[in-house]
Amino acid sequence: MTDIAHLDRADPLAPFRERFQLREGMIYLDGNSLGAAPKATAGRLADVVGQEWGEGLITSWLGAEWSTAPQRIGDKIARLLGADPCEIVATDSTSINIFKALTAALSLRPDRSLILSETTNFPTDVYMMQGIEAFSGGRVKAVTAAPDNVLGALTDDVAVLLLTQVHYKSGLVRDMAEVTRRAHEAGALVVWDLSHSAGAIPVDLNGANADFAVGCGYKYLNGGPGAPAYLFAASRHHGAAPVLSGWFGHARPFDFEEDYDPAAGITRFLCGTPPVLGLSALEVGVDLLLEADMAEVRRKSLALGDLFMEAMEPLCGRYGFTLVSERDPARRGSQVAYAHPHGYAIVQALKEFDVVADFRTPDVLRFGLTPLYLRYADIAETVRRIAAVCETRAWDKPHYRQRAAVT
Repeated sequence: MTDIAHLDRADPLAPFRERFQLREGMIYLDGNSLGAAPKATAGRLADVVGQEWGEGLITSWLGAEWSTAPQRIGDKIARLLGADPCEIVATDSTSINIFKALTAALSLRPDRSLILSETTNFPTDVYMMQGIEAFSGGRVKAVTAAPDNVLGALTDDVAVLLLTQVHYKSGLVRDMAEVTRRAHEAGALVVWDLSHSAGAIPVDLNGANADFAVGCGYKYLNGGPGAPAYLFAASRHHGAAPVLSGWFGHARPFDFEEDYDPAAGITRFLCGTPPVLGLSALEVGVDLLLEADMAEVRRKSLALGDLFMEAMEPLCGRYGFTLVSERDPARRGSQVAYAHPHGYAIVQALKEFDVVADFRTPDVLRFGLTPLYLRYADIAETVRRIAAVCETRAWDKPHYRQRAAVT
């Protein structure tokens, strides 16, 4: 039998838990959707509002280095993702960055007309593809293929392949280096969505010869709700032309010239004025994560997942749960997912048992594994509470079946 107490006592990441704001008794398994708040964030935001904004006012664009925050924080994120300095900027939302990365890739493949993705990709990725198709008047086509067939769909017309490295439902991990190699052999570029990768698994963008990548700042980076996202462009692609040509991406934004002249390097991927409050919160989360050993984060993540699946095994046969995630550690991200016909109601009932997970249609319960603040004891207790919810049929109430606007 696994000695849970020993695992927690021997955990080198255990001290990080005290640096997050977590209510005693609650088990938070939704960090793959919204990360917990670092305790230092409130103080940092108070300083930005009270001192940098309140006292420094407009002088803080230079004095507090607001104007260069996207590049500064981007360089920090680069250390987490195997990128070089000046290859990442923290800016805008994931959706907007997908648009910029796709159009930049299209500008580098002007003789090709297809954007390819998989059928089960996160919807916003495909929505942005469809928006580009509509805006292009049909010159560019958005196409999807079944996940197992997407590489086989790399025809001579494909300009760019858009894939998520860690699938948002199942947690399946794609081999970034192999997929990128296959795409390049077909003459296509790749845009990687790292929203469920950054801060959760080791990523080596340059080691994989990646072209472009995007991701959000509010999951494993713990940047807060709606935190700015980030965009990676390999230095060899800094001559690309992303369609959104905003003034902070101009070579001389404060010359207020009539015509757009893109800045050199990664700065051309900026657009509007940097969101200083959001960037300040994001930087706290990134700095905290940079203190951790990512190899240890990954090791613990997989151990938490193995423990979860082992403990859930008896409940699968007894209550009808079906494992959706991969058992193979190399193919599993930092979450465990199960399918159940009453998945939504069970997730809602678990909240009354002080377990916060989430649900993805049509029937998937997702349990995010965030090693910096999750304990092994939390996993064992979660499974006990799931068993209690099922044994007592606590989920079988009409109000638990009513879908909320946000799930």
